[in-house]
Amino acid sequence: MTMVLILMAFASGLADGIAYASNIKIGVVNTEKILRESLPAIQAQKKIEQEFVPRDEDIKKIAVQAKTLQDKLEKNGMTMEETERRHLERNLANLSREYQRAQKQMREDLSVRQNEEYGVILERTNRAISKIAEAEKYDLILQLQDSVYRSHRIDITDQVIKALNSE
Repeated sequence: MTMVLILMAFASGLADGIAYASNIKIGVVNTEKILRESLPAIQAQKKIEQEFVPRDEDIKKIAVQAKTLQDKLEKNGMTMEETERRHLERNLANLSREYQRAQKQMREDLSVRQNEEYGVILERTNRAISKIAEAEKYDLILQLQDSVYRSHRIDITDQVIKALNSE
């Protein structure tokens, strides 16, 4: 008899939990999509690209200089005097190191700038998500991370992008 009462109490509690769970409103947001497609992200990417154009051009110039030296060495290396050939080889090695250093530094600086800009966008994104959550009475909004399955009706990414674009 007590087992029946325990099972009835468990079933009643389970039913209450299911009823409560059916009232929970959950949403998901794809942050990567926001950082790719929102107007603030696109503007930030263009701004960063413009900042790095001069450095990229300088690196390309170094590559052209190195290519010119390499071609000269390949074409005339056998007929050059030993000292001249060594001098060109040394210059080529120096240019190669300078090129690699400049590329590495630019990649690092680019990464830092992107992280700065994306940090600002993510703050704005979080504020937009909070406004949407409050206005539409969401109980939980999750960041989408490699989910196996999600219903499109709980994905509010486009709504967040629209809110960011209208700011």
